[in-house]
Amino acid sequence: MKAVVITTPGGPQVLQLQDVEDPHLGDGEVLIRVHATALNRADTLQRKGAYPPPKGASSYPGLECSGTVESIGKHVSRWKIGDQVCALLAGGGYAEKVAVPQEQILPVPPGVSLTDAASFPEVACTVWSTIFMMSRLTQGETLLIHGGSSGIGTFAIQIAKYRGARVFVTAGSEEKLAFCKGIGADVGINYKTEDFVARVKEETGGQGVDVILDCMGASYYKRNLDSLNFDGRLFIIGFQGGTSTEVDLRPLVAKRLTVQGAGLRNRSIENKAVIVTEVEKNVWPAIAEGKVKPVIYKSFPLSEAAEAHQLMESSHHIGKILLLT
Repeated sequence: MKAVVITTPGGPQVLQLQDVEDPHLGDGEVLIRVHATALNRADTLQRKGAYPPPKGASSYPGLECSGTVESIGKHVSRWKIGDQVCALLAGGGYAEKVAVPQEQILPVPPGVSLTDAASFPEVACTVWSTIFMMSRLTQGETLLIHGGSSGIGTFAIQIAKYRGARVFVTAGSEEKLAFCKGIGADVGINYKTEDFVARVKEETGGQGVDVILDCMGASYYKRNLDSLNFDGRLFIIGFQGGTSTEVDLRPLVAKRLTVQGAGLRNRSIENKAVIVTEVEKNVWPAIAEGKVKPVIYKSFPLSEAAEAHQLMESSHHIGKILLLT
């Protein structure tokens, strides 16, 4: 098969499409002929040598895909050859074939094309596990999403609105904020021209939001705590603003705050299985109803993975970027 290989840690140019061996199919695994995969920020970190794949995972980038079941290993019960599916991966999506534990596979959502289905597994599992399973966002609460126009952000806006939350977003342009509002965001804040803490306080009568989904890390940490209501929950999923900061513990105690962080890639198969099951139960119906839609900015052939990475790192896109095999 062909796969995108990271020839050496570095810029987008180190991504090369090469002939490689087919993946080994283990017991309890399904071999998917990949139709499409989607980019994630983690892929760019892996390319730079800063986010190696977990032990035993494919060395090729790609944390989600859609495609057709080509063969099945022993003890696989639900899936059969020819099924159209999408999957959460620990790696290997930038390839023509990938072997996946059966527990990390989902049916293509009703009403969604096989191509567009590649945009859902990583964002759906990330958002559902962080905002709902761990931060317990409930109907009537308020959610602040940093990077509202990202793949994570555009998905989180839609599912949070579907579940009855009031949604705030930050983004870096009026065009991105307008898009976010168009898919359901209630309040848009331009982080380049506005103080998001002041705007949050203004919009909530001085109280603050209940949950924050944060991709920035250190640079936003203090301001995030200042933006939370009593019993507020901050969930950190990225470090675009750095990893180290001084912490004043007093707001945590005074406002009974919870700070959490997690990634998906290094979780056990059993842990991912719980999340995938919850996503199919709670998110797939919203997609079937048309309340949560794929947001695709641009698609590239697999051979142009370097160009796709350049686009992602420019941050000019809104939603997901796909690679098609």
